[in-house]
Amino acid sequence: MTEHQSSDWLGLSGRVAVVTGGGGGIGRATAVSLARAGVKVAALDRDERGLEETKAKLREFGDGHLVASCDTMSAESVASAAETVERVLGPCAILVNTAAVLRPGGLDTLPLAEWNSVLAVNLTGYFICAQAFGGQMRRLGHGSLVHVASIAASNAQGQSGAYSVSKAAVVMLSQQLAAEWGPHGIRSNVVSPGLVVTPMSQAFYDTPGVTERRTAVVPMRRIGAPQDMADAILFLASDRSSYVNGEEIIVDGGYARTLMSHVPRPGF
Repeated sequence: MTEHQSSDWLGLSGRVAVVTGGGGGIGRATAVSLARAGVKVAALDRDERGLEETKAKLREFGDGHLVASCDTMSAESVASAAETVERVLGPCAILVNTAAVLRPGGLDTLPLAEWNSVLAVNLTGYFICAQAFGGQMRRLGHGSLVHVASIAASNAQGQSGAYSVSKAAVVMLSQQLAAEWGPHGIRSNVVSPGLVVTPMSQAFYDTPGVTERRTAVVPMRRIGAPQDMADAILFLASDRSSYVNGEEIIVDGGYARTLMSHVPRPGF
C-alpha cells in the first residue's frame, strides 16, 4: 500500500486536538472528523447540553476523547481546561478555535456591552486559547492552530455589530501568531466560511424564502454545511499543509468572488 492509499493519509492518528465551540455546528463537525481520523479530541464549550451530544458522537470512535465545560473568555477557565487535556490526553498538538457569537445591531446605537461581549468571545477567546495550548505545542516542538473567521472579515456585514470587526481581527491574530511561532514549528491559519447553516445562523434560514434567495447567489448553488468547513480545517491541521502558514482559506462555494457578476452588463 502506498502512502497516498493509507487510511491515515492526513497523518493525524494519535495526536491530541482541542476544539473550542465543540458543542455544535462547525466545532462539532470538526471534532467528529478529527476523531474519525484517529485524533484524540477534547471538545470545549459553554453549552453543556451540546457537549453531551458531541460526547455521544465521539464515543463512536473509542474512549480516547473528552468534553469539558469551558468559558473561553476566562483565562482561568481555559487554563483549567488546558491542564485537564494535558493530564488526560497528552499535550495539545492541534487547536481549532471555532467558538463565536453574533450580536446584531447598527454601529450608531450598538451598546458598548454588546460590542465588548462579541470581541471577548470571537477574538480575545481565540488569543487566550492560543496562549494556553500554544505552550503545550512549544514543548512538543510542533503544532497547528486553525481559527474559524468568516468572509465577513474582508466583506463588511452591515447591522452585524462587532462581528465583522472581530473576524477581521482573527485573521490578523493568526498572521501574527504564524510569524512569531513559526520558528517553534507551530503554524497558524484561518478558515473563513461563507454562507453556512449552523446553530448561530439557523434562525435566518428558518425565515421563508431566505434559503432559496441565498442559494441563488452562490455559484455552487447550495448553502455550506459544517462538514464543508471541517474538511478544510482537517487539511490545515495536518502535515499535508506543513508549509502553509499565516494563510486564509475561504470556503464559500465561490460567493465572495461574485461581486462583478452583480453589475448590469447590457448585451451579456
